[in-house]
Amino acid sequence: MTTATTAEPTIAEYSPQQRAFAAVRILFGFVWLINTALQLSPAYRAHFLGTFGADWVSGQPAWVMAYGHWMASVVASVGPNLVAWITIVLDALLAVSLISGLFLPFFAYVGVFYNLWLWSTVGGFGGPYTQGATDPGTAIIYALVFVFVITSRSWDCWSLSGTRPGRLSPAAMHTARILFGLLWAFDAFWKWQPFFLHNAVSYLQQALSGEPAWIAAYINFFITVINAVGPFLFGVFAALAESVIALFLLIGGKQLRWIIPVGIAYSFGVWTTAEGWGAPYLPGSTANKGDVLGTTNIYIIAFLFLAAWVYCRPQKEK
Repeated sequence: MTTATTAEPTIAEYSPQQRAFAAVRILFGFVWLINTALQLSPAYRAHFLGTFGADWVSGQPAWVMAYGHWMASVVASVGPNLVAWITIVLDALLAVSLISGLFLPFFAYVGVFYNLWLWSTVGGFGGPYTQGATDPGTAIIYALVFVFVITSRSWDCWSLSGTRPGRLSPAAMHTARILFGLLWAFDAFWKWQPFFLHNAVSYLQQALSGEPAWIAAYINFFITVINAVGPFLFGVFAALAESVIALFLLIGGKQLRWIIPVGIAYSFGVWTTAEGWGAPYLPGSTANKGDVLGTTNIYIIAFLFLAAWVYCRPQKEK
């Protein structure tokens, strides 16, 4: 008597959607690989404990300050150098897991909670939310992209995990989409504040410090254009753009087909100007409040997960 066995799917048998999800997952893994490389500088470990000061800068609520001091004391008692090395190793494990698909979705869940911890400590919960604030910080979008890694079942294809492909849950993808929309809505709220509307160009000017000549020239080109059009008008445009992106992400439906490329283009514009392509890349840190390649470039990866979901759906689901 013979027992029937089910062969593993071949590359040709994976759906376009599964391949697209896997490609975005791998791209996210390479981002983590770069982040790990940025952290290998001794300067990162040297100033690691000091980064917890984001929780007690002027303007933070008392409870955030208390939490930050408590977490800093825990890290100090364990040993800042040891904790810094733990984060480096964990970043490397996340990179390897994302690229290879090994131990997913376990490491994706780890990535969610790890980034929420980073957001609450070295990210200061994205605050202080006072005059000049524009977004909820960097690590929160990393956490959300790990949610997309999970909801898309991105390890079903091009993975060494050995798990059988499963069924994609539309409800889970819609949940991730709504969370992304809420993040954009939060961003848009701060863009409508009078300080941003009247000082939007200053965020590009601040990004010039320490930049290589070619990036400075690139940013200056946009500053010139914005000044010619009118800084206030540009501020209104940014607020409107983010509001529209948030609205259609929250609504969903057919509007996603055109808001996704708009969101990608807008995010790329922000990353290359206000964030200066993530630069300057200083020893142990970057301009993005830490040691990462950027913030709005990770928004692009979230949009790419949505693009794989929307544009690569099986014909019967369209």
